[in-house]
Amino acid sequence: MEIIPAIDLINGQCVRLTEGDFTQQTTYDADPLAVAQRFEQHGVRRLHLVDLDGARARQPVNLPVLERIARHTGLMIDFGGGLQSPAALQQAFDAGAAQITAGSIAVREPELVQTWLQQFGADRILLGADFRDNHIAINAWAEQSERTLAEFIGQYLQAGATTFICTDVSKDGKLQGPSLATYAQLRTGLPAARLIASGGVTTLADVEALAAIGMHGAIIGKAIYEGTITLDELQPWL
Repeated sequence: MEIIPAIDLINGQCVRLTEGDFTQQTTYDADPLAVAQRFEQHGVRRLHLVDLDGARARQPVNLPVLERIARHTGLMIDFGGGLQSPAALQQAFDAGAAQITAGSIAVREPELVQTWLQQFGADRILLGADFRDNHIAINAWAEQSERTLAEFIGQYLQAGATTFICTDVSKDGKLQGPSLATYAQLRTGLPAARLIASGGVTTLADVEALAAIGMHGAIIGKAIYEGTITLDELQPWL
């Protein structure tokens, strides 16, 4: 299982929100590049970089930060937030993203995202399956769609997608543990999907539990910043 630290960006700074709520924001570092370099020095190979400004603006805002991190580290970066058009997608790749995460756009315009899968390949287009109460959440998590999490993943598997970042919005940033039961059901019902857990990962025991049910990866954000999981503890996973 891959460990993937997260950096969320607002105004070019490294922040964390609680349940995606912009009024519940904590700023951890003014220099995201320094954070990314610390991750790399500990053996981290992948980075989940989220442009929260871009998610609200529906177009990328923090591309210069992506470019700096890509230029000054060897991290494999997946970038998301505000990617609503082929032009925005190309901007992200040009700035150094190895992969992008298609979130709300994958719900609103599935035909467009399917063309991205065909054009760039499933290894470069990750699907952001953000959910609350087993239904997909969209538009910076402010709205809930009628589509269930399993339906969303199943339909995109048929369209050629392989990898899904499954974020439980209700747990994100709350340090209360991940949605193990939901992930276990998905692993059983959709065994072909490569599932990356996101939201609520708090302790090393959480990481071990996610690995035990066969998750492909785990995104860890606030737990690292708050010290409930240390990079040294994660060494066996890196």
